[in-house]
Amino acid sequence: MKNAAALFMILVVTTAMIPQHTSAQQTTVSFQLFYDELSPYGMWVEYPDYGYVWIPNSDPGFSPYGTDGHWVYTVDGWMWVSDYPWGWAAFHYGRWDYDNEVGWFWVPDNVWGPAWVSWRRSPGYYGWAPLRPGISISIAFGSNYYEQNDRWIFVRESDIVRNDVSRHYVSRSRNRAIIRTSSVISNSRNDEMHNAVYIAGPDREEVQRTTRVRVDPVTVREHDRPGQRLQKNEIQLYKPQMERRTGSGQNPAPAKVIRKSEVRPIREHNAPNQPQNVVPSKGKRTPPPQQQPKITPQTRKRTTEPPANESPREKKQPKKRQQ
Repeated sequence: MKNAAALFMILVVTTAMIPQHTSAQQTTVSFQLFYDELSPYGMWVEYPDYGYVWIPNSDPGFSPYGTDGHWVYTVDGWMWVSDYPWGWAAFHYGRWDYDNEVGWFWVPDNVWGPAWVSWRRSPGYYGWAPLRPGISISIAFGSNYYEQNDRWIFVRESDIVRNDVSRHYVSRSRNRAIIRTSSVISNSRNDEMHNAVYIAGPDREEVQRTTRVRVDPVTVREHDRPGQRLQKNEIQLYKPQMERRTGSGQNPAPAKVIRKSEVRPIREHNAPNQPQNVVPSKGKRTPPPQQQPKITPQTRKRTTEPPANESPREKKQPKKRQQ
């Protein structure tokens, strides 16, 4: 009896030490949730081939999975923990793509994942880049899959576990050289309950060896309201089962949609929206809905006008030829 009791206690303690998913009763909601919850933080645009896409009201240097956030390791692999109030949606459902005219935009989808990025490993570096819409995991793992060099973010291998990882990005001017010596990280996780495959990212044991830092998986606890919060060794997040249509079969839609031609082009921004070789400042957060001004093409245009007391640069006069 004593041996049986001791064995039971060992099993209880061991089970308690293993990080798990703790799930509330999972609800099913439609894409209307995306349209309503993200509207205060950006604009919904009717985009060719994709339908409704979302463009965030973010800093000019914004890049998905690069600005205001960091990586944590979970039982699902490496998860991007965003500081943005809308990060629970745009970094765990759907994909990001880039348009030379309007910049980064998010395409909603109904499959949840810890982060929809592809990973690479180069001697001394780890790197990741957003997976574009329509790119399956098998394609991302293939040798023929190509993502533009400036879409990648690389850090030294010792910096991948930092909470302030955005302060340690390698200059994108070095991406081409790093990518040449890199290989695809093809670790994955299979979620049989939701019939989904996640890209897990760098191997935990390898990261511990290279960083000399112990990597303990954090527990993932599902929350009943939109949001995401990391506290100690637990992350609370909202991850309902998403459906493209409502329960009555109707197609959801944003309350306000603008045409792509109405979006202010990137060339009119103060700085291009393309990922830059600058480190975004840590801790800048998008204001809550009650403080967020409504952005229209007209107000966007006004914000780019120079102050009244600022005079334009004088044009250089051509030098007179000496006789």
